[in-house]
Amino acid sequence: MRPWPAPSRVAAAGALVALLAGSPAAAQDAVAQFYQGKQINLFIGTTPGGGYDTYARLLARRFGGYIPGNPTVVAQNMPGAGSNKLAAYMYTVAPKDGTAIGAIFSGAILQPLIGDTPAQHDPSRFIYLGNANNEVFICLARADAPAKTFQDTLGQELIIGASNEGGSTRDFPAMLNNVLGAKLRIVTGYAGSNEIMLAIERNEVQGACGVGWSSVAAQHPHWLTNGFARIIAQLASKGHPTMDKMGVPVAVDFARTADDRKVMDLIFSQLIFGRPYVLPPGAPPDRVAAVRRAFMAALADKDTLAEAKKMNLDLDALSGEEVQAEVAKAYAMPANIVERAKQALVYRGR
Repeated sequence: MRPWPAPSRVAAAGALVALLAGSPAAAQDAVAQFYQGKQINLFIGTTPGGGYDTYARLLARRFGGYIPGNPTVVAQNMPGAGSNKLAAYMYTVAPKDGTAIGAIFSGAILQPLIGDTPAQHDPSRFIYLGNANNEVFICLARADAPAKTFQDTLGQELIIGASNEGGSTRDFPAMLNNVLGAKLRIVTGYAGSNEIMLAIERNEVQGACGVGWSSVAAQHPHWLTNGFARIIAQLASKGHPTMDKMGVPVAVDFARTADDRKVMDLIFSQLIFGRPYVLPPGAPPDRVAAVRRAFMAALADKDTLAEAKKMNLDLDALSGEEVQAEVAKAYAMPANIVERAKQALVYRGR
């Protein structure tokens, strides 16, 4: 009969098993086993056809190929309340096993911090997979609108279409009114940017503030080339190179005091995570790590980049870890600046 192994050998063998079980390869195998044959639902917090929808569906086409186990990724829309409906679903209802991903508005991240309406989600607890691009939002106006420049809106009314509180098309113009004294009359209730653009075409409204430059460049480039509309301001802390060359002013440069600029910078900080993708709190860490890697790989895929180029989409991905840090930074802002930002988002109808 063979003798039992010495206690030291048993301990060493146990340690080796534990080490192998905790190795990256073992974790990858466990993730692959979980996802194999499964479906990931990629929920999009807006209606079909807009910028968020276009980016999310571009990601979905190759995302599953980079996730261990190669699950099927199915994009579906869940619009409502400036994507706060989806944010609430992701926070309270969605499965926490890594099979539900949300593409929410960046405003849904800041809204619970500086918004006026109670939210059903805590953005600081979401797990961020990454951001598809660092966005610059814009104000644009029909060429036949009375206000021809952003300077004009400081003394002349511009009627603009918007979603609802928490969406950039509503919150950014409210801030411009309160901080800079712009005269923007905000018509709310449009489901998303696609519907706002249709309203501009039909002359229901004269323009919009808080739509993405990348969306306009991709979906309505003819508006700028045929003179139908003009971009009157960039809504970001820093301008986009293309629009800088076009001579489009940056709205923060109209700030009258240092604190005014800090308030605007806090509100514009959401653009650093312009098109964020989230998992619910409590998702397993090994799956989080794998899906974060897959997110960056899918957006760097040569076919994804080629397709994005054809569609005039800017891809400037930010990792999940970087987005998580930026959200934490926003939630650590001084209380007086946060309070002023809250007041800046209160729309006082004209």
